[in-house]
Order: sequence, then structure tokens, then C-alpha cells
Amino acid sequence: NLMDFFEAQDRARQATKRLIVIYILVTALIVTVVTLAAVAAAVYFPPIIESIWSSIFDSGRSVTINASMYTAVPTQVFVSTASFVALFILAGTLFKSAQLMGGGAKVATALGGTQLLAGSYDPKARRLRNVVEEMAIASGVPVPEIYVLEKEGSINAFAAGFSPSDATVTVTRGAIELLDRDELQGVIAHEFSHILNGDMRLNIRLIGLLFGITAIHSVGRVIMIGGGMIVKGAGLGGLGVGWTADKTGASDSKIFGFLFLIALAFIAFILTIGVSILVFGAGLSLLGLLGLISARAIKSAISRQREYLADASVIQFTRQTKGIAGALRKMGANKRQSYITAADPEDVSHMLFGKGSEKLGTHPPLTDRIKALDPSFTAADYSRADTTRERQVASDDGLAAQVTAGIASTPARGSTVILPETITESVGQPDQAHIEYARKLRQSIPEDLYTAAHSVRLSYMLTLALILDRSGQHFERQITLVEQQMGAKWSGSAGAYYADLAKIGAEYRLPLLELAFPALKRRPASELVFLADLANRLVEIDGDIDLYEFCFYRILRLNLGHALDPSGSGAQKRNSRNTVERAVANVLAIVAQNGHKNPAEAQAALDAGKALLGKGMADAQIDVTQKISVGTLDQSLDVVLGLSGKGRRTLLLAICETAAHDGRLSVAEGELIRVICATLDCPLPPILGDDSGV
Repeated sequence: NLMDFFEAQDRARQATKRLIVIYILVTALIVTVVTLAAVAAAVYFPPIIESIWSSIFDSGRSVTINASMYTAVPTQVFVSTASFVALFILAGTLFKSAQLMGGGAKVATALGGTQLLAGSYDPKARRLRNVVEEMAIASGVPVPEIYVLEKEGSINAFAAGFSPSDATVTVTRGAIELLDRDELQGVIAHEFSHILNGDMRLNIRLIGLLFGITAIHSVGRVIMIGGGMIVKGAGLGGLGVGWTADKTGASDSKIFGFLFLIALAFIAFILTIGVSILVFGAGLSLLGLLGLISARAIKSAISRQREYLADASVIQFTRQTKGIAGALRKMGANKRQSYITAADPEDVSHMLFGKGSEKLGTHPPLTDRIKALDPSFTAADYSRADTTRERQVASDDGLAAQVTAGIASTPARGSTVILPETITESVGQPDQAHIEYARKLRQSIPEDLYTAAHSVRLSYMLTLALILDRSGQHFERQITLVEQQMGAKWSGSAGAYYADLAKIGAEYRLPLLELAFPALKRRPASELVFLADLANRLVEIDGDIDLYEFCFYRILRLNLGHALDPSGSGAQKRNSRNTVERAVANVLAIVAQNGHKNPAEAQAALDAGKALLGKGMADAQIDVTQKISVGTLDQSLDVVLGLSGKGRRTLLLAICETAAHDGRLSVAEGELIRVICATLDCPLPPILGDDSGV
């Protein structure tokens, strides 16, 4: 396998820790260098100026300049200067990090991106939306918000966000126009690799940390530009005064001559200030150059290897190199290549599919990336890449395919023999079969449900319909609660969608919820809070837990929570061993209860799952008949979210063994495992058997 989800997540967490250590070391180095240089300038610069002045106007006076002047500087000066520089860097980091609290959408809009809405009539934009949705369904993650850099004619893209629930995928207009469907799919698969590998959170933190490191250089550049503008303005002013004097012929007038001298003196004064500011800015920028060089070196070290891994992952996802290699060829053949021109790509250069500008070295050489995919490629092959725009795009709209495809295009599945190890290994690793399955499933979603999932207004009621009791036993009480809270009109819409959902298979339900998230996120925050609260009341209406419905509620709540507070999704507190073991026992018990009606069978399934967790858990006595409340299960899932990648892998193995203790996995059991995985931030692709038809 090219990528292991659990190991990738652990590597990303370790990389974040290393990044913080590197940040501290580089900050200490910058503080030391800048402090020594600043104190040296304060000590030596005045005597140097005085010496020059004396040599011109007072040749008999000498000024002594020696190293003892530096050592005589009080310690407080060094400490205060170092403290100021350190606080300045920290303030820059905190400022930028605060700006990024809005998550992936904030990064996209800061670069000039505009959100791609579902109602777009542009066939190429619809094709992009379809490719992103299919990749999300195939991966088992919520559909990201899609942004387009309309002013960029180059081929580029990036994924940003603190978590898969917060992810956005941004694509340049050039990529939309110049790439065919396979190539576009290759680019999107590359970005999804970053989502699944945990790269996004590291990348967005990198922006904040490195902004602080480069802040001194950036401020120096701004000051230098300002000083240059003052100098230029003063120079133009001087020319203007001279031109006026020459044209008016008034230079012979004593009054005008006096005014002329005053104007020249004022311009000289301004020019002196401008030059001083320019020199100060240049010096500050030069001192901050260490930070800029360090930041670019850090980004290059982190980004280059991850880009190779993401390229290789595309082959794992699509089982062919044509798409990704074709996109890279067109990038090299395109005059604009991958460069971002409408905004400064410095901050996000490490996140981009290709280099943001010629000066940035965050990516491996383009030819090397292509040769890693196609060893026969040479630089001369760039000229063979077709960079002309497609004049027509074949219909790629899922709605148009409904008429002929229908639900039958995705074959109904019964049960199949699936090993728990096979399911665990597929977490975060979709392949071509999953992508093809996702495409067929997307195209076969009934039109009213597909439209509702993309509607800001209708997605609200579709989401509630997905939470309602599938058995129908509590439907009347639930729909009555919806009517009391929202009115008859809206409860009627929820009931209609509930009836439509009853006509299709369980495999459609999770994708529909994931498709609805971009539209839901556009609702006001107060409405999202109300939706999460109402969904909770619907799940708890009878006091018993239907695990499937509860998981849907939890997925909804977690995703809405990430929408309201994107940066708050990653922190997990440490729990004691007993707390973790109790939480794991609760999760396995509720899985056994929901998958086996007979208590004896449920106990046997639970024991089989426990056996995979090690001797301590295997020997623990867990009563499968114990009643577990919604609150207890919710807290238990929060606890196990803090497990390492290895711990989550083992837990998932135990869950799969418990759910499919009889050795066969039904569609309902498979979808139950998927929604449980979604609550644990372990994106599981659709579980395909031999009879999946894909």
C-alpha cells in the first residue's frame, strides 16, 4: 500500500509537534541575530556618523570606535531588545492564526476564491462539482466546499481546512478550462490525498507559524516601499518646483527666489526622511531575510515529499497515471504554468498543487514529478501537451442522467463475505472501484433528493428526514415534534423526504448527508445550532438508542460544530486507561446490541470483538444487556477519538468483528460500520463485495 490512513494521521501529528520545535529554534535564532545586529547598529552607528562629520568639519577631533563599546552595553538593553523581537514574532504568528480561525473557506477567499454554488449553469463548473462529490462519496468524507480562482488562467489547486469536515477544495479557472475529466479527477484525487493524510491541518498551522517568522522581513519590505514612495514623491516635487521656476521666469524675483529656496529646503527635508525610512526598511528587511529563508526551507522540506506521496496516491485511487500525468504535462506546457498572479501565493505556496510562482521552491521539479509517474517522459514531451480549451463538454450533470439511469444503475447488494482486516485496510484508501461506484451512485440519486441536498433551504428538511426512525415505530411522535418546532409546512417536507428515503437503499443515506453539508453551512449559525438541538431531541424521543440514527445525529453535530468553529476540531484531552477501556466497552456493546437481536448471539459477537483488543479487554466482563444512554455513548465516542492511529485501527477491527460475527456483512451492517467510522474521523469508502457490480 502506498498510504496507510492510521499511520499517516500519526505522522501528521508528529510532524506538527516537530514543526513547533523547529519554530521555537528558528525564532530563537532570529531573535539572537536581530538583537545582536540591532544593538550593534545602536552602538556603532552614531559614532561612525560623528566620525564622518568630524573628518569633514573638525579635522582635529578624533572619535574612538572599538569593540569595548559593544561589551559596555547594559544587559537590560539586550534583554529588552530580544524580548521585543520575540514578542513581535509571536504577535505575527497569533495575528495570522487568528485570521485563519475561519478554516479552509478563509484561506480560499483570502486568495480571491469565489464559492462554486450548485446552481451554476457552466458545464465545466458542474463537471468540477461532480468530480469533487464523487471523490468525497468514494472516500467517505463530507463533501468539501468548492472555490474557484476565477482570475487565474494557470493550472493549480489546493485543499485547506482544519479537518475533513472543514475542508475546502480550490481550483483555478485555468484548471477547469484546460483539463479534461480524467486530468481534473487526477488533480482532485491529489488534493483528497492531502485531506485523507492529515496534511491540511499541518499546512494551515504552517501558515500561521511561518508568518511570524517572516514578519520582520515583511514589515521591512513595507517600510522600504513606503520610504521609496516618499523619495520618489520628493524627487518629483523637486522637478516640479524647478519646472515651475523655469516656465514662469520668476526666478529673478527676490520673493519667488525666497519661496523657491523654502520649497527646496522642504523637499530636501522630506527627501532626507524618505531616505532614512528607506534605509531603515532595507535594514529591517535584510535582518528579516533569515526568517524568510528559514520559512521557505521549512516549507520546502515539508511539502516536497508530501507532493510525491500525493501524486503516488492518485494512482492508488484511480489505478492509472494518465489523468495526473496529463495534468502535470499541461501545467508544464501552459505559458502561465501554475503561477498565481492575482494574489501573493507566498503564504499558501506549500499547499498548492503546483508552484505558486517562479521564485518559490516548495515543490519538486515538475519534470521529476512526471518521471516518477512515467519514467519515459522527457522535457521535450511538454510541447506535445494540448493546452487548448475544450469547446464542448459532454453532459456531466447527474440530474440529466436520472431519466435514463435511475436507481437501477447502482446494483442492489445483498450480503457478502468481508474480512474485518479488509475493511480496516481500506480506511482512507479509496480506489478506482470506489470512485466508479460513487459516480454511478451519484447519478442514480432520485432527482428530488439530489436537488434538496444542494439547496440551502431544502437541505435542512432532508437532514431531519435522515435522522428520523427508519423502522417507522416512532415516526409519528418525531414528525409531531418537527411540526411543533417548525410548523406544518416544514414537517410536511420532512415527511415527504422520509417517504422518498424509504424507497431507496441504505447505501444512499450517508452520501446524501455528506452532499448536504456545503449547503447547510451557508445557513445562519443560529439555525445550525437549532438543527443540531432538534436532531438530538428526535434521536432521544423514545429513550432507546438506534445506533444508526444516533451516528447520523453525531456526524451532523460534529460537522455543524466544525462549521461554527473550524479550528476547534483537533484538540483531544488525555484520558486514563480505565476511562478509555470503559469507553471502548460501551462502543462494542452498543454495536453488538444493534446488530444481533438474540442476547446470546450479541454476547458472542461482543466477546469476539473483545478478543482483538488484547488480554486486558478480552478478560473484562461486559454485559451485553446493559442499557447505554445517548449521553454515555456520545461521551464514549469522544474518548476513543483521542486514541492514536494504532489504537483506532485495533478498535475498528473489533467493531467490524462484532458487527459481522456471522462472517457475512449485509448492506445495513456495512453502512452501520461506515457511519460509526465517520463518527470516529476514520473515513471508510463504500464496502464493495463481489456482487457490487463495480
